[in-house]
This record gives sequence, structure tokens and C-alpha cells, in this order.
Amino acid sequence: PILLLIFGLLLGLKPGKAFKAGLTVGIGFTGLNLVIGLLTSNLGPAAQAMVKNFGLHLSTIDVGWPAASAISYGTVLGSLAIPIGVVANVILLVVGLTKTLDVDLWNYWHIAFTGSLVYAATHNFALGLVTMVVHLMWIYFLADLAAPPLQRHYGLAGISFPQGASAPGFVLALPINWLLDRIPGVKNIEWTPERIQKRLGIFGDSAVMGLIIGIIIGALAEYPVAKILNLGVSTAAVLILMPRMVSLLMEGLTPISEAANKMVQKHFPGRNLYIGMDSALAVGQEAVLSASLILVPLTLLIAVILPGNTVLPFGDLATIPFMIAVMAAVFNGNVFRIVIGGIVDMVISLLIASWAAPLLTAVAKTAHFNMKGNSSISILSDGGAWTTWMIVGLGKSFLWIGIIGLGITALALMVWLNKFHKQTNAD
Repeated sequence: PILLLIFGLLLGLKPGKAFKAGLTVGIGFTGLNLVIGLLTSNLGPAAQAMVKNFGLHLSTIDVGWPAASAISYGTVLGSLAIPIGVVANVILLVVGLTKTLDVDLWNYWHIAFTGSLVYAATHNFALGLVTMVVHLMWIYFLADLAAPPLQRHYGLAGISFPQGASAPGFVLALPINWLLDRIPGVKNIEWTPERIQKRLGIFGDSAVMGLIIGIIIGALAEYPVAKILNLGVSTAAVLILMPRMVSLLMEGLTPISEAANKMVQKHFPGRNLYIGMDSALAVGQEAVLSASLILVPLTLLIAVILPGNTVLPFGDLATIPFMIAVMAAVFNGNVFRIVIGGIVDMVISLLIASWAAPLLTAVAKTAHFNMKGNSSISILSDGGAWTTWMIVGLGKSFLWIGIIGLGITALALMVWLNKFHKQTNAD
């Protein structure tokens, strides 16, 4: 709220309006965190119970993004991520290579994550620093690229998602959507929340769907009846409350976003500015949450049968909505396609997270992270992102040549997108 108050004042808002906007965003995030906490505190134990019931034995534990962010910021290199990120964002904005004004400072942990992994692999501190800048360039490119369809689908005017676990999903979803459009029969399957409710009546209502999905997960966890029903009601509550918290967030962000674009138009005519926010703004949509809850047991099943996987999904099962939020915009809210895309994403994420496990384990030890007796850890979200595999893989194998090459590629893509490509909300 304080940061947004300062932005509002700098952008010309009256003090009272800037204060109210920042406070409203703070209240919205508080409510959103409460709802996400409700989901995590209920889904986490249920997932753990399912793992125990199914007798899953995999050598690497998924500790989830909260642990990974603490590990990333816990290193000397990671502690520099926020100042490096802010300076890089300002420079890229001034020279016109990004439209995203990133106010989501906490999520600079994503670049601290890859920078720390490269440092763990190479023991080259300078290379780790450059890795963070290069990763940031890729995140801003993906955020700018995905912004128009995101804004159109979610109704989030002037917003982009420079979030390391969500933005890569845009590129992943494009070929999947193209392929599904060309499969007879499959291309006509459309499960939107509105159509599901129309076909199923009361059983298609988001609250009732949440209740049913929660009951199924509780049954798979072999909970007693009372606990199953409690999980069902909690899941229904998440589906109802999360969109309302997002609406409150947008109420506070709207005047700041409008003021930002007015200032940009005044000083840089013809340019658009996006306010970079966490993809939490999108996870409240019914289609995203419904698909995510379906993907929880499917992810556990995939982990068991997938050759080459060593990761036991756990901590990031509640992060699945964030992982597929940007993908959902490409699929236009079609639950069927989101689930298919999510399955592909989980397969890729598990394999990359398995590959990244030794490096993340090494970084965790450097940061003196308590691994609670586990000899190997990883995470599904950032540990499984294709950008992590690309950046850390090339940095580990080719050192400066790999990272500089990725930086030049990102720079070329940003120049193309912001200097030559004419984006519209229909993109």
C-alpha cells in the first residue's frame, strides 16, 4: 500500500485518492492471502494424505514456492535481486523496451532463484548477477507479449503479469491451443463455467462444483465424513470468495493504472504502460480454479507413472492456479483445454524440477535452509518452468556464452515487440 501510495502521488493523483487506492489494494491482497491460505491449509494436508494412501515413494520432495523464495533471497546473490530488478525495470521502461512498470517487488525472487542456481552450478558470482538481468528481460518480454489477451480475457485493463511461474505458460499454451483447434471433435469441446452451469443446472454452479471437487479430493485422501464435508465447503468458499477479493484489488489499482497511462501519453505519446502485478489477479476465475482442483489428483498420478520423474508433488499443488493462469487466457476459459494444457505443463514441470533438484538442494544448503530431513528438494512452479531449464541449462553448460546469447535473444525479441509489432487487445 505504501509503495502504491507513492506511485499514485508521483503519477499526479490527489493525496486522498492515492491513499485510498493503496489502502484498497492492501485490503484486497489481505483478503486474497486469507483465501489462498484457506485453500493451502486445506489442500496441503489432503494432498499429503493422498500421497500416503497411494504409497508414493519418490526421492525428491516438492517444498513449494514459499520455501523456494526464502532460499532464493537467503543467498548473498539473491539479496541483490530487488535493487537490480528495480534499476533494470526503470532502464527498460525509459528506452522503450518494455511496457511493464513492475510494482510486484516480492516476485523478484524468481530471478534470484535462477541466478542462485547458475551460481551454484558455476561458482561465478558475476555470471549469477547477469543471469538475473537476462531472466528479467525474458519475463518482461513474456509479460508484454501476453498482456493484450490477458486484459481482454480477464477484464484487467492496463495490467500485465511479470511473474516467473506464470508468464512462461503463455508460450507453452499457444502450440497446444493450435493443435487442439485441428483435432476433429476435440476442437468443438467447450467447457466454460457458463456453459457447464447451463448444462448441469445447480451442479454447474461454481459453489456446488467447488463442494463436489473438494468432496472428491477428501474421499481420495480417505478423510472421515465430517472432514470430507469440511474440505468441500472450504473449496466452495475459495471459488466464491477469491473473485470478490480480486475485484477489490482492481478497484484500488484502476485509478493508479489510469494515472500512469495519462502520464505516459503526456510524456511519451503513443506508448502504453502496463502495471505489472502478481498473477493472483487471475487465479480467482472459476475456470482457472476448477481446472486447478481437477489437476491436483492428476498431478499426483502423473508423478507416479512418468518415467524419469523423481519429484513428489506437495508444496506447489496449491500453486497450480498460478501456473496455469496465463495459459487459461490462451484457452479462453475453456476448462477442458485448461486441463489438457495443465497436464502437459505438469509433465514438463516434473521433468525439469527433477533435473533442477541437485542445484536447488545445493542452494538450500548454502542458504542454511532447514530441509527437515529430506536429502533432495525441488519445486514444481519455478523449478519446473521451461525458462528455468533454458536459462540455468545454458548458463551451466556454456557459461558466459550461453547467458549472453540468451540476453541478446531477449533484447532482439523486446525490440521486435515494442518497436515493430503493433499489439492490440485482440492479439
